[in-house]
Amino acid sequence: MLSRLLPKPFIGVLTFVVMCPSLFLWSGLMIPAILLKPLPWVALQRACSRYCVWCARRWVGTNQLIFRALHDLPRADAYGDLTLEGALDGRRSYLLVSNHQSWADILILFNSFHGRVPFLRFFLKKDLIYVPIVGLVCWAMDFPFMTRKSGAADIATTRKACEVYRQDPVTVVNFLEGTRFTPAKHAAKQSPYTHLLRPKAAGLSYTLNAMGEQFAGLINVTVIYQPTQRTLLWSWLCGEQNHVQVRAKVEPLPSTLLAGDYAQDEPFRVRFQSWVNTLWATKDAELARLRPKT
Repeated sequence: MLSRLLPKPFIGVLTFVVMCPSLFLWSGLMIPAILLKPLPWVALQRACSRYCVWCARRWVGTNQLIFRALHDLPRADAYGDLTLEGALDGRRSYLLVSNHQSWADILILFNSFHGRVPFLRFFLKKDLIYVPIVGLVCWAMDFPFMTRKSGAADIATTRKACEVYRQDPVTVVNFLEGTRFTPAKHAAKQSPYTHLLRPKAAGLSYTLNAMGEQFAGLINVTVIYQPTQRTLLWSWLCGEQNHVQVRAKVEPLPSTLLAGDYAQDEPFRVRFQSWVNTLWATKDAELARLRPKT
């Protein structure tokens, strides 16, 4: 109701301002664990990570209360219209892939899947580790930071992260495009898809190689925003994206692709890329069919 009475820019500023204390509160409560985590005791490190994830879950729950108070949400338990095909088990690990258009994607995914699956972990650019608060708490929760310049280094990072994830159920999120979609990037990369950038299959293959048998399935997500003249993040803060569509389908992972040498085995690499390209072509068609016309 509040979002209907007040100007959209005011709602955007108010949402951002109210979200900041929530972030400071829950990240502040992580500080003892962050200080203890570097100590060389694996059991202590795991306990610190679990505590930080507990805090992060409460942060997501607090955000939901904020969105319900300030935005006209279609449902009380998630941000946006979530359409879920298939069953999820909060005690099992999953691999989640999604298209990527805005920083708002991350918050929308957190809120849409809150309480449905283990806490989401994203593959992040290494530069983000230096972002105040965010970088530190993501490090404390074992988010993998990728260089995206050195293939060998990123392979090692992926394998190290997946080894850590063997300890507890986790939802590993991979934005296969590697960066946010923009028309300029779409043209520069000569993407064969209308609404997506080319997917990067290598990192996904290394993840499946490291822990594929642990995954209960693939959560194939498509995020579809409402038309706006603003940037998507600002439009989301302003409450224009309350009916963003989050379409998720739980799919089995092909057993023949869970193990293989993506770098050296060319037939395996071709099969894996074919599978990923099929996923992406289907997603592109879904976006073309469901995106609201401007």
